[in-house]
Amino acid sequence: MDNANSLYRVHQCSNCPGDTEYQCLSCPCNLCPQCKETHVKDLKTIDHNIELCRKKINYIPKQEIYRKYCEPCKIPVSYHSRKHRKHRTLDITTAYITERQLHRGIIQTIRSEALFHRHVLMTGLKNDFKTCEAEFSLYPSKMLTKADTLKDLIDDMLYDLLNNVSCDFDFKHRCLKEKIDMQKHIVSLQRYLNIYEQPAFSFSALEFLSTIKKVRLLQIYFILHTSQFSMSTSLNKKDLMESLSTIQITEKGNRRLENESLLKLMSGPELCQSLTLTDVGGCAHISCVTSDRVCVSDENNLILTNTTGITLHNAEDIWKGDGLHTLNTEGELIYIDRNFDINKLSKDMKTTSSYIERTDATWRPRCVYWSLSTGDLLVAMNRETSDDKDDKKDNVYYYDTDHPELKTYTWIGKVDRYNRSGQLTQSIQHDSTGLYRKPHYIAENNNWDVVVSDHYSVSGAVVVTDREGRYRFSYTGHPPESNIRPNGISTDALSNILVCDKNTNTVQMMDRNGQFLSYLLIRPSGIITPHSLSYDVITHRLWVGSENNSTVVIYRYITRQDALTASADVMQSLNEIKTTETEKPHQEQEYLLKVIFPPEFLHSLSLTGVTCCYHISYVTSDQVWVSDYKNNIILTNTTGDTLHHVKDSFSGSFNYGIHTVNSESKLIYIDKHYNINKLSKDMKTTTSFIERTDSAWKPLCVYWTPSTRGLLVGMYREKLKTGKVNRYNQSGQLIQSIEHDNTGLELYSQPIYITENNNGDVVVSDNLSAVVVTERGGRHRFSYTGHPSGSGLTPYGICTDALSHILVCDDTTKTLQMLDKDGQFLLNLLIKPSGIYQTQGIGYDVNTHRLWVGSGLGLNKNRLCIYKYINRQDTRTG
Repeated sequence: MDNANSLYRVHQCSNCPGDTEYQCLSCPCNLCPQCKETHVKDLKTIDHNIELCRKKINYIPKQEIYRKYCEPCKIPVSYHSRKHRKHRTLDITTAYITERQLHRGIIQTIRSEALFHRHVLMTGLKNDFKTCEAEFSLYPSKMLTKADTLKDLIDDMLYDLLNNVSCDFDFKHRCLKEKIDMQKHIVSLQRYLNIYEQPAFSFSALEFLSTIKKVRLLQIYFILHTSQFSMSTSLNKKDLMESLSTIQITEKGNRRLENESLLKLMSGPELCQSLTLTDVGGCAHISCVTSDRVCVSDENNLILTNTTGITLHNAEDIWKGDGLHTLNTEGELIYIDRNFDINKLSKDMKTTSSYIERTDATWRPRCVYWSLSTGDLLVAMNRETSDDKDDKKDNVYYYDTDHPELKTYTWIGKVDRYNRSGQLTQSIQHDSTGLYRKPHYIAENNNWDVVVSDHYSVSGAVVVTDREGRYRFSYTGHPPESNIRPNGISTDALSNILVCDKNTNTVQMMDRNGQFLSYLLIRPSGIITPHSLSYDVITHRLWVGSENNSTVVIYRYITRQDALTASADVMQSLNEIKTTETEKPHQEQEYLLKVIFPPEFLHSLSLTGVTCCYHISYVTSDQVWVSDYKNNIILTNTTGDTLHHVKDSFSGSFNYGIHTVNSESKLIYIDKHYNINKLSKDMKTTTSFIERTDSAWKPLCVYWTPSTRGLLVGMYREKLKTGKVNRYNQSGQLIQSIEHDNTGLELYSQPIYITENNNGDVVVSDNLSAVVVTERGGRHRFSYTGHPSGSGLTPYGICTDALSHILVCDDTTKTLQMLDKDGQFLLNLLIKPSGIYQTQGIGYDVNTHRLWVGSGLGLNKNRLCIYKYINRQDTRTG
C-alpha cells in the first residue's frame, strides 16, 4: 500500500494543502490555482516562468482530434483534413510552443497586470454600487426642476421670437424643430429616471452596466444662428444662458487606475539580486531592455548583458560619456557615438544606422532618453565658451597641451526634443546664461517633466522643467544648503525622482515636486559608490550600478496595494526576526565613568620626526607611536622627543592606520613590501610576523585586539576596489575573514583604519564615506555615514573608549564625532579644534582615559594635542 501511494501520490502545492496544477520553473515550486494567482501578482515573483504541469509532461488528451497546425490558415487541423492537405503544417505541440513564446509578453501582462487591475477595479465598482442608489436618489428632483425651468424659458423665447423679433428672414421653423428635439430629450430623460429609480434598487449591477452600454443617450447639438435680432426686456437673457450652460454632455470612458492606488513604497529597499559584469570596468549608465536584460556602459564599452552577467553584445564605437544610451519602444538601442552622432542599433543587434547627425559643431550631445509616453527622443547637450569674469564658481579649469597657460571655460547646456523621424521639435535652453551647465543624465517623469542631472566640478543640481520647457525647480540636496553632485537619475511608477549623489554615496528619493523623501540607499554594500540607475516599469525593480567596480545590484522598494501581499509581507517580517543569544551588557564602566563636555584641553606638543600625524598607537601613558604619510614611524613622549625611528614602513596613497601595539608593548607595522613585521620591546630586533602571500591583496591597516590577543588586518584589492578584514591569532595564523554582508555583497572598499570595541565589534574606517561595524562573528551590524544619516562622511582616524563609544575624525566637517556602540550619533566632541583644525589620527589611553589627537595636512600638521573628556562618576551624587 505504501508503495502504491509513493508511486501514484498527487503532488501538493508548496504553499498550501491544495493540489498542484502549475509549476514555477524559476523558484522552483508547485502551485495550486489560487497560489498561482498570488505568485504572478506578487512583485517579488512577477517575472517568474510558470507552466501547467501537463505541459511539462507533454500531455495531449486522447480524444483530441487536432494533431497538426496549418501555418497559412493559422488553425489546428486533423490528420485527415483534405482542405489543408497541400498547406504547410506543423506538429501541434511545436506550433503551441512557438506561438506561446511569441505571445509570452502578452500572457505575462494579462497574468501579472490585467488580472490584478481587474481585482482592484472590481473592488472599486462594488463600493460604487453600494453608494450609487443614494447618489442617484438626489438627481431626479433636480433634473425635473431644471427640465421644467428650461421648458418655460424655451416657451418664452419661442413666443418672443415669433412676436417681438425683427429680422431679415423667417426662421420660425428652426425654433420649432429645436423645441421638438428638446421635448424628446426631456421625455427620454424621464424614461431613464423611471428605469433606474426602482424600489430598493432591485435590478442587478450587471443589468445596469449592460443597459448603459447598449443604450446611448441622445446628444443635443446646438446650432448657432448668426442672424442679428433684439430681445424684449420681458425675457431674462441671463437666466436662459445660465440654464443652457449648466447642461453638460460628456463622453463615456474607461475607468482608469492611478499608480498611487495600485502601488506603495516599502519600508525599505529589498535586495533581489546582484551580478558582476566581466566586460566593463564600471557602471556609468544602465538602460533596461527587458526584465532580465540591460545595456551597461563604462568609459570605453557598451554591452548588453543578462541577469547572470553574461555579455550578449558589445558596441565599440561609443562616446566616453555618462547617460549616452537609451532604448526606444521597439527595443532598439539608441546611443551617442565617438563622433557625437546619435545612432540606432536594431533589435537583432545586426544593423547600425544613423538616427541624428551632428550639424552644429559647437554643441555636443551628452546624454539621451527615449520618452515612452510621447515617443520622442530627449537629448541633453552643452557647449563651452571662454569667460574672463572674476567669478570662477561655474568655470571648469584645464590645461591644453598646446597652450600650457591656464584657461577657464563656462559650460552652457540645453535639452533638444526630436520626434520619431529624428526632426527637432523643441529646444529648452532659456536665457543666454543657460538653465544647465553640464548635463550628465536625463529622464522624463510620468507627468512629462524633463528631469536632468546637471553637475560641474564638485557641485550641481537636479533641474526639472515641464513638458513645455517652463522651469519648475532645482534640487540641490538635503538639506537644501548641502552640496550635491548628481549622477545617475531615474523616475519610478509613483513619479518619484531618484538620483545618485557622488558626494554622499547615496541614492536620494524626492517626490515629483522636488521635496526630499528619504535616502533610499546609503553606501550600499557591494556597490559602495552608486553611480547609475535604471527603473524597470514591468517588475518595479531598480538596477543600481557602481562607479568603482563592475557590480550591479537589483533592489525592490515598491510593492502593490493589495491584501494578497499582506500575508506574504507578514511572513517575511517574521522570518527576518533573528534569535540571538542574550548578551550581557558591559555596564561596569558606565557606573564608574561619565562623559564631560566640552572636553578639557591638557597640553599640546610639536613633533620633529614626522611631517604630520596620520596615525597614533598608544604604548604607555606618556609614550605613543606616530606615523606620517611618508615612511616614518616614530616613538615619542609627552615632550615631543623622538625616542625611536622606524624607516622601512609602508608609504603610499593609503598609509594611514599602518601600525599597532600588542599586549607585550611590541610595535606591529606594515613594511614597504606589504609584509607585517614585529619590533621587539627593546626596539633592537625586527622579525616578520605575517608575510604577504597573495599579491592581489594589500594590507592597509592593523589593530591588536587585547580581548582575543589577535591581530585584525584591513586588506585592499586594488583591481576590484574592494576590501576585507582578516583576523590572525597571536601566532600569525589566519582564523577569520570578513568580506561580505548578510546578503553576500561586499562590505568594504578601502579600509584605512581599524579598531575593536569592548563588545567585540570590529570597527573599520572605510575610505569611501562610512564607518563599517560588524560583530565579532562577522555579521554586519551597521554603517555610519554621517549626521544626519547619508549627509556625507570622510572618515579617517578611529578609536573606541571605555564607555564603548566610537570616535571618528571626519574630514568633510573637520570634526571629531562620537557615536554610541550601536552607531547613533551623540555629539561633535571637537569642531575644528584650535591648534589642529584638521583632525587625522587619534588614540585613546585606557588607563588615564585621555585622548591623543593628531593633525593632518594643513596648518600645524605635526601638532599633537591631548584632551580629557571622560571622568569618574562622583559617588557622593548617587
